[in-house]
Amino acid sequence: MNNASQQLTDEAGMNAAIALAKLAALRGEVPVGAIVVKDGVIIGRGSNAPIGNHDPSAHAEIIAMREAAALLGNYRLVGCTLYVTLEPCAMCSGAIQHARIAKLVFGAQDPKTGACGSVVNLMAEPKLNHHTEVVSGVLAQECGALLSEFFRARRLAKQ
Repeated sequence: MNNASQQLTDEAGMNAAIALAKLAALRGEVPVGAIVVKDGVIIGRGSNAPIGNHDPSAHAEIIAMREAAALLGNYRLVGCTLYVTLEPCAMCSGAIQHARIAKLVFGAQDPKTGACGSVVNLMAEPKLNHHTEVVSGVLAQECGALLSEFFRARRLAKQ
């Protein structure tokens, strides 16, 4: 597969994640969406839901990986790619590695809690026994704009 077709695949995956992020925003959740893909098929979908689910672990990535693992009947997601609109936090990065996700593709960087290079880089920690390939910045502008608009609207609503 050449780089051009890979980029198209990553963009298509990120567009699917963006659609889920928009659903999270409609529910009043921080707009983050994620999908898990295996062999070109979406097998897990998630959008942020910690507020609605009263669950601090209900991040988009975790929800998508839970759905994928249930479908596969295995907690290991070997050979899968995870697309997420925002750089994963430490909790999600740990779960990604434990699940043995082969590739992580994310959109916007998270300068406050990002654990794939922005604040810390758990994906590059040499002491860990699994290393997920990371591709960052796919449709970053679109992903970042969703977050910026969401938080701008929240600030305006408080005034």
